[in-house]
Amino acid sequence: MTINLNYKNMPKVITFGEIMLRLSTPGYLRFSQARQFEATFGGGEANVAVSLANYGIQTEFVTRFPKNDIAASCIRDLHSYGVGTKYCVFGGDRLGIYFLETGAVARASKVVYDRAHSAISEIEKGMIDWDKVFEGADWFHWTGITPAISQGAADVCLEAIRAANRLGVTVSCDLNYRKNLWKYGKTASEVMPELVKGCDIILGNEEDAEKVFGIKPEGFDATATKGEVDAAGFESVCRQLMEKFPRAKKVIITLRGSINANHNTWGGVLFDGTRLHQSSRYDITHIVDRVGGGDSFMGGLIYGLLTYTGDDRKALDFAVAASCLKHTVFGDFNQVTVAEVENLMKGDGSGRVSR
Repeated sequence: MTINLNYKNMPKVITFGEIMLRLSTPGYLRFSQARQFEATFGGGEANVAVSLANYGIQTEFVTRFPKNDIAASCIRDLHSYGVGTKYCVFGGDRLGIYFLETGAVARASKVVYDRAHSAISEIEKGMIDWDKVFEGADWFHWTGITPAISQGAADVCLEAIRAANRLGVTVSCDLNYRKNLWKYGKTASEVMPELVKGCDIILGNEEDAEKVFGIKPEGFDATATKGEVDAAGFESVCRQLMEKFPRAKKVIITLRGSINANHNTWGGVLFDGTRLHQSSRYDITHIVDRVGGGDSFMGGLIYGLLTYTGDDRKALDFAVAASCLKHTVFGDFNQVTVAEVENLMKGDGSGRVSR
């Protein structure tokens, strides 16, 4: 893939969070069958940074790395995609790991985390100079995974959001509720409101809004959709989120209809405070890897909002098309180009060989 590294006059986006070593079973093997694992790297905010770098946006991923060869390999991997790491700090003993078993048809995928005492879980306020990080930056992105890791990670995330607000940097968040991560004595409902209060752009899905804030669309049951999701029914969710967080200028909900592990429908809505924009919808019949799908949506959305200024529907359609393509790519990172996404937006989903 050719990466556009000509950053002149291009926006600069900062992301902050944890990146992990991903160990996945080959093909559709179960953990009990696997005798080897495929090693890659991934994590919500890093995934967003890679997407944006692929689209030619200048990106800096900020985290805390241990000083060892696994972290060095991770940094080289990020650099290979054009993602900067110059503001990362070092300390601690280990990089987090997650194990992935890819599901098929009626068998769901499984994730097992091994991230206790990771370097970023022991991060503390004052370790990162956020004023320096945000010099020349246009956008800051974080996800609800980061404050779930530890109290220290939550504190530093809030420190970053407040610095970005003070410096006039646009802040976006993906609510990304992960019930298995909140283990340090605080719940998402206790921690997240103060962080989301500083956000200009909020992304979530039906579970995120309900589990974190108790906000849900009337009459919606994610387990009973059979692949059909009523987009208009989510306007109430968007309105309620805007009422709770008045700084927010746009609220976006991803709409996934899960027919089975390999076959999903995919779309989204964007509410700008006045109008509900509904995206094109995709029927994804042969999913290669859905991990990182939400992050690829967020990367596409940030690119769209920065590039198609004033055209929220086009930005939304870019995000949905980008994440549709991600479902065909192995690994956390969405390795697609702007041209590929825009071709799909125009209706070219034939998969014909490009010669």
